[in-house]
Amino acid sequence: MKLRLVACAFCALLCLTPVVRAQGPGQNWVQVIRQRIPLYGHRNWIVIADSAYPAQSGDGIETIVSNAGQMQVLKEVLADVQASKHVRVIPYTDRELKFLGDEEAPGVGNYRTQLFTLLPDAETNALLHEKIIERLDNVGKEFRVLIIKTNMTIPYTSVFLELNCAYWSDEAEQALRTRMAR
Repeated sequence: MKLRLVACAFCALLCLTPVVRAQGPGQNWVQVIRQRIPLYGHRNWIVIADSAYPAQSGDGIETIVSNAGQMQVLKEVLADVQASKHVRVIPYTDRELKFLGDEEAPGVGNYRTQLFTLLPDAETNALLHEKIIERLDNVGKEFRVLIIKTNMTIPYTSVFLELNCAYWSDEAEQALRTRMAR
């Protein structure tokens, strides 16, 4: 009986522990992405982060380290999301990225060009870095957030992907809400 109580207490403790994992040498970040996307739905987030991005400690926030290039990870995540039938991305970037120059952050101009060619909406959906982190902290209280750290060493280059329903548009949702309000 005591053993069962100890086992139950241990399991309960594990359930309350924040989901934050460091990517080990035997783990594959692509595998993690492919496992998470089928589980995730609207209101979940995937962050493709630069190497200095902090390990956030919210209950629903999981951090892995890819040791891969940022564009490689971003393209993999986008391809996997696009291949799913249930989710699509709403991309966000740090507002600070627009104001960085190559003089203070070598390579940032080329990065911005690549990023905004791949995700034009990311430029439009720019928020202050602190606001995005605050938003993720709040989201992580109820929903899962996957942060994938890359080997990127240019500041304010993290890409934040809010997942939304792929088979239900924003316009359809707005029309439904309008009908319901009548």
